[in-house]
This record gives sequence, C-alpha cells and structure tokens, in this order.
Amino acid sequence: MPVTAFAIRSALGELSLSGRALCVHSSLRTFGHVEGGADTVVSALLAEGCTVLVPTFSYGFGIAPPPGSRPAQNGWDYGKKVESPGAGRLFVSATNEVDADMGAVPAAVLARANRARGRHPLDSFAALGPLADALVSGQTPLDVYAPLRALASMGGWIVLMGVGLERLTLLHAAEQRAGRRLFRRWANGLGGPEEVECGGCSEGFGSLEPALSSLARRARVGASPWVAYPAAETLDAAAAAIRADPEITRCGRSGCDGCADAVAGGPLCAAQLGS
Repeated sequence: MPVTAFAIRSALGELSLSGRALCVHSSLRTFGHVEGGADTVVSALLAEGCTVLVPTFSYGFGIAPPPGSRPAQNGWDYGKKVESPGAGRLFVSATNEVDADMGAVPAAVLARANRARGRHPLDSFAALGPLADALVSGQTPLDVYAPLRALASMGGWIVLMGVGLERLTLLHAAEQRAGRRLFRRWANGLGGPEEVECGGCSEGFGSLEPALSSLARRARVGASPWVAYPAAETLDAAAAAIRADPEITRCGRSGCDGCADAVAGGPLCAAQLGS
C-alpha cells in the first residue's frame, strides 16, 4: 500500500511529536511508495503543527585549504591534491543548492518559498514552520551546530526516518560538548577564503546506541523504521558517553584520519602547538 499523509501524521501522533520542533534525517526510499513523494512528507509534518529542521549541506561551495591556514590534527591530508568546486562561488542562504546525498526531503524543504536557511556555506540547516527563524538564525560559519542547540533548548526532537545513528548530526554537537574541537574547512566569504566549522567521520556513531536506547521512541511508516530521540537529553547522554570512552566514535576503517584526529581532540592552532 502507498504511504499517505495520514499515515505520516498518525505516526507523529503515536510518537507524541505533534506540534514539536523536529530535526528530520530521512531516506525516502525506505518508505516504499509515498503518494506525492517528499513534498507529502513535508506537508504532513507541517499539518501536524511541527517545525521541520533538516540538514542542507552543500559541499559544492568548498575550496582547497589556503596556504597559511592549515591547522594540524584536522582530519585532512594536506599533501593530497584536492578539488576546489567552490572556486569563484559564494554561498548565500537564498540558494536552493544542496548535495544530492542529502536526500529528497531536504530538497523539498528548500523548494518552499517560506523556508529559512542558515548561513553556513557547507553545512547549513534549513527549516519550515512557526519556529523556523528561531532555529536557524544563529548559524554562522564558525557556529555550525547553533540550530541543534536551539532545537535542544526548545524541547525539540530528532527523528531518524529509515536511517541510522551515523546520520544523526546532533552527535557531532555532542562531540563538541564533550570537549572536542570541530574540524576546519574552507569556503569563500565576502572578503576572500574563510574558515568554517564542520563535523568529521560519523560512521562509528552506531556504537553510541546503548547509551541512547533508553531515550528512543519507535514507529514504522510503510517500510520505514522511525526512531525519535529528545534532542537535549540525547546531546547530554552522547557527550557523557564520549567523555567516558573517547574511542567509542571511532569507525572501523583502518587509517581514518577523521576519527583519529577527532579522538585526539580535533584541530590544533599555533598557540596549542606551542609556537
């Protein structure tokens, strides 16, 4: 049977999420056939009184590390030649550009005329609904996870729709809360190249599931398993787990610079290196 707006709204009610601010991470294909596609998902969330927050990352605005702005322990191999897709390009919040791997629901949010989008050129968030501006207005290039802290402060929730913890961006904010410095990447600003904050490897985040399981609420929509987590409590629980065992976030890939440097604490500036 096709998934309808009614089924989506019913699941939100079952999870007691009606009227709440929700950060949605989703894989539309896991639903099966959805009548009206991603736009139906967005409309159903709004009809249930929710404010919808989604990641709208756009690495097509990234540039190569400028000489003289290359911190150590930054999850980056500076000796490797890299593409600079954002050369000559400047991100503005009005753009609807988003990486294809973000999925159909973030693209559908961006297509709405009344959406709000943060000011981070690579890792922006976009929102729709009554609390949209309050969620994203604080995001800047050097405060990438301000929307997630805002979500937590207003009692919001995260909903994973057919995806796992490796897609839960809030866990990067938990790394930061646990004391890790976020990685630095680069994009064009009005005055030239600028540093921006970004998260790193998230493929090991599934190891945090035991620390978060007591917070989870579960439902199913079509073939899609949904898991919902309260943002504030999840942020606290994940940060505590990372402080207790820094290795818990490490992925299984041998030689992952992102994991190694994150576990070591993140980028080192000149002062931290003692120079």
